[in-house]
Amino acid sequence: MSLLDKINKLSSALVKPVPKIEGHIVRLIGMTIEARGLQVAIGDNCQIILDDQESIEAEVVGFSGDSIFLMPLQPVEGLVAGARVIPMGASRDVPVGNALLGRVINGVGEPLDSLGPINAEQRVSLAGETINPLDRFPISEPLNVGIRAINALLTVGKGQRIGLFAGSGVGKSVLLGMMTRSTDADITVVGLIGERGREVKEFIDHNLGAEGLAKAVVVASPADDSPLMRLRASQLCTRIAEYYRAEGKSVLLLVDSLTRYAQAQREIALAIGEPPATKGYPPSVFSKLPKLVERAGNDATGKGSITAFYTVLTEGDDQQDPIADAARAILDGHIVLSRSLAEQGHYPAIDVEASISRAMPQIVDETQLNAAMRFRQLMSKYTQNEDLIAIGAYVAGSDPDTDTAISSMPTMKKFLQQGLRESVNMRESQQWLHVALQPVEPVAQSTVAPK
Repeated sequence: MSLLDKINKLSSALVKPVPKIEGHIVRLIGMTIEARGLQVAIGDNCQIILDDQESIEAEVVGFSGDSIFLMPLQPVEGLVAGARVIPMGASRDVPVGNALLGRVINGVGEPLDSLGPINAEQRVSLAGETINPLDRFPISEPLNVGIRAINALLTVGKGQRIGLFAGSGVGKSVLLGMMTRSTDADITVVGLIGERGREVKEFIDHNLGAEGLAKAVVVASPADDSPLMRLRASQLCTRIAEYYRAEGKSVLLLVDSLTRYAQAQREIALAIGEPPATKGYPPSVFSKLPKLVERAGNDATGKGSITAFYTVLTEGDDQQDPIADAARAILDGHIVLSRSLAEQGHYPAIDVEASISRAMPQIVDETQLNAAMRFRQLMSKYTQNEDLIAIGAYVAGSDPDTDTAISSMPTMKKFLQQGLRESVNMRESQQWLHVALQPVEPVAQSTVAPK
């Protein structure tokens, strides 16, 4: 043994392990736990020992002086003043790999289904790597999502990030389920964040189905989970999608909803004393939204991609809601679902005039782009004169575009509607679009609205 090896061996023997400095609970207000006596960093995990020797996991979310603020992942029943707090270091690793396909897990990667433990190929940190924006491969290839109106009029590209804006009960979950079953993406990752527990079961059984679940990973954190668990679930589904993207896969990421993610962050921020800024939302909410969304997209090689759909709840169908407004600014387009269309039995209730795909001009040919623009023009003309048409006050021949819109409206409405189990690929969607623009019959005279 060389002299250097002997010195290294003696040095390692002299180094004593640094003992963990335990703390104790001094206060609990709402969901915020205040502890003292700890030396921890923001984002570290801690284990809180309960009276009956059970424990709960909590994360460091803030500090003030010698007080540390913790947010628990599990319910805090049984917590008493003076309970021991043991630092556990950085946030736990999460499982990734093909063993997750067809599984339903919670925000920390634990199975929620009855299929046994997850034998993941590897575990990775919850925090993904940031891609230099100059290294990202451009959006250049369309992705089939199986929805005729989206494929033809709001074409989505691989690596694009789209917002699905809607109020409650207008068909968001149904539309997501249709896309999951019909997409050409290799893998689908679904994040059900802050939804009702009943809806989680229904989405998996009815909207997703066995066919969709076979190539999907579902991360569920229902509304009764802690705010921290809802935040982690959003980050976990994004991290799983990043893993598959690094494997060269085309991933469809569906997060329902981005609003619940923002509300979870609002609960945490307000609980630790951050002042509200816009309609009760603290500034940290608007800084965390782009950090989550920007993790989706293409990688640097052009082989792997994450095409993301984020649902955004518009309270009272208000498109100027702070989260809706912030999401529109950081996403690559938005699809608006209309309550009035849903009330008419028009599904999917996509408001074409209010929706846009910012990547569409770069990924479709000029023929399809012109056809989509013509479709929008005719829809707009019909909407502008809808009241006159309904009461028979419109005079045929007053405007050629309006005449064309009236005669084409039956086929245009048929084009926009689609059955729950119906799947239409990109080529068929384009063919349907050209057929939809053909008038059914010429306008003969002042007429009533088409049936």
